[in-house]
Amino acid sequence: MTSVTERFLRYISFDTQSDENSPTCPSTDKQKVLGAAIVEEMLAMGISDAHMDEHGYVYGTVPGDPNLPTIGLIAHMDTAPGCSGADIKAKIVEYGGGDICLNEEQGIFMSPVDFPSLNNHQGKHLIVTDGTTLLGADDKAGVAEILTAAERLITSGVNHATLKIGFTPDEEIGRGADKFNLADFGADYAYTSDGGAVGGIEYENFNAASVKANFYGRSIHPGSSKGKMVNAIVLAMEYAGMMPPAQRPEHTEGYEGFIHLMGIEGDVENTTLNFIIRDHDMDKFQAKKALMESAAAFIKAKYGQNAMELTIRDSYFNMKQCIEPCMYVVERAMKAMAAVGMTPVNVPIRGGTDGARLSYEGLPCPNLCTGGENYHGRFEYIPVEDMELCVDMLVELLTNVE
Repeated sequence: MTSVTERFLRYISFDTQSDENSPTCPSTDKQKVLGAAIVEEMLAMGISDAHMDEHGYVYGTVPGDPNLPTIGLIAHMDTAPGCSGADIKAKIVEYGGGDICLNEEQGIFMSPVDFPSLNNHQGKHLIVTDGTTLLGADDKAGVAEILTAAERLITSGVNHATLKIGFTPDEEIGRGADKFNLADFGADYAYTSDGGAVGGIEYENFNAASVKANFYGRSIHPGSSKGKMVNAIVLAMEYAGMMPPAQRPEHTEGYEGFIHLMGIEGDVENTTLNFIIRDHDMDKFQAKKALMESAAAFIKAKYGQNAMELTIRDSYFNMKQCIEPCMYVVERAMKAMAAVGMTPVNVPIRGGTDGARLSYEGLPCPNLCTGGENYHGRFEYIPVEDMELCVDMLVELLTNVE
């Protein structure tokens, strides 16, 4: 038996960042390198139908009792593009409280003053980075936990539901469900293992959209530019300044939505702003899109119709309305959590998962915890003990099915 920690440490050695600027699927070929390694591992475990399709999606089946529901477990293989996922130097720290020195040479420390969640993990063994990259627990912890649970089912001989496994690319850029083969997946319902701290179960998520705003200027030598130059950078700054400061993510929490400026690139002739829009409430979500369209209309009226181009693309929607008619799926997971000693906590996701899209396509798919903290950044960490507890929860979910 391979431990969940061994699996996790192996998976994070693969750089699998997705790229939102790539039109391909997967958006980066390096995601397929991990996918191929996972397929090889699954076949060695006895998952005879394990395979990766041409789009980089990995599938497999652990056959079980045909009289029980068929349950899917889904995780994503890519890591977030906002922080390096290459050459991750992880270490395991037995945490006794106080600051953790991540990188002595660079003077990088992780403190409970900045990250109070550390106080919940005294006495545990934390897998941390060296403070220069993300860790990749989002969502390689989910992949490791699912396969460790699958191996336990295969070797234990205990009666269990049929398990359908799906590992996706490009979730972090909102495309994880784009090419998911739902028709052949064959689960009655599923769960994404893509959450955070132990006990979390989520079936409410943001409605989400991505926004690209392109600004077009006219470059003239600054010495003779009066009345002639149109600076695309300045237009972009004016447009960004029209977004309400109170609706930035750093000023919101809970059910509050936001408009987030993700990046800016350009020069006097051409400048591009990339935003994301998020809100749990559909009416407020639509209002945020309308605000950005209204601001674009203002810029065009002021500088000319060719001054900018706005593209808004919906990414996923709140799965709550899809899950509420089949709340037994949530209740079953909460029972499995309680059975292994977790305290189930239902919180709205301030983000999204592949499960949101899949729920809208007919596969109820709430999200389960994986145990990690501080995702998408250099201070990401995950307790070994919490990963092991999540494996116990998944096994319980698959073996005690009414």
